[in-house]
Amino acid sequence: MAERREAVVPHDGREIILSRLVRAPRNIVFSAWTSREKLAEWWGPKGYTITIESFNMATAGEWKFVMHSPDGVNYPNRVVFIEVLEPERISFSQSSDTDNDPDQFNTTVTFEDQGDSTCIDMRLIFKTTEARDHVIASYDGIEAAQQSLDRLEEILFKTIAE
Repeated sequence: MAERREAVVPHDGREIILSRLVRAPRNIVFSAWTSREKLAEWWGPKGYTITIESFNMATAGEWKFVMHSPDGVNYPNRVVFIEVLEPERISFSQSSDTDNDPDQFNTTVTFEDQGDSTCIDMRLIFKTTEARDHVIASYDGIEAAQQSLDRLEEILFKTIAE
């Protein structure tokens, strides 16, 4: 289903940039990112599940969830939405559910209409290059994000087939 799957890590920056062209209309893709039920189906790498504790998809809203790894480790997460602009863009800050998390990062996701397809561009910005590199090395951050997008595509395929 994916026509383009890219990840870029600039050598001199704090970013991870992911792009994916999916064969689904933008309104369906955006809905999969903003629906509590859909997010619970695809968010996280392969084999992970999430339990949503609270969800307020709105600018300045908050989403709290626990990500459960296949080996039983629980990862509390807090997302604060900076901007929700339907159906074009979602910006948020993500961290563990603790204050002053050194791994906290901001993400902007844009959804570009391509007719019957949508280009998803994700820009993750970390506090420092070292923080970015830590997430890549310790959590396999790029592959984890790619697997999450793979799972999104599976949900989109099912949604379109219905």
